[in-house]
Amino acid sequence: MIMDKSEQIKIIEEMQQVVNQMKLDDIEENPNILNDFFDCDCCGKNQTLAGSIRYGDYRLCNDCVLKAEIGFALNKFNNIKTLVDAMENNRLEEICKYLKDDENRHNN
Repeated sequence: MIMDKSEQIKIIEEMQQVVNQMKLDDIEENPNILNDFFDCDCCGKNQTLAGSIRYGDYRLCNDCVLKAEIGFALNKFNNIKTLVDAMENNRLEEICKYLKDDENRHNN
């Protein structure tokens, strides 16, 4: 099924609302969740648990959940590993950034 641009935009806007609401619901249910962090298995960033989702062996932050759900809805991929693999360079950049920041903290 081929979607036209307006259908794709509508899906993206709907997914943005759904994923944002998931984060708001998590915060409403447990405000302390904003103090709980993890390293996203997709982008590699240290993110809040609010709005995150576990897809099999992978936990994705709210931003990456949005990417995943849009990708699924637009039939860009059909399993989460495809997205995680595509984001490998982002994860590596985050690791390098963390190591560099950590080294700077120890040298000062």
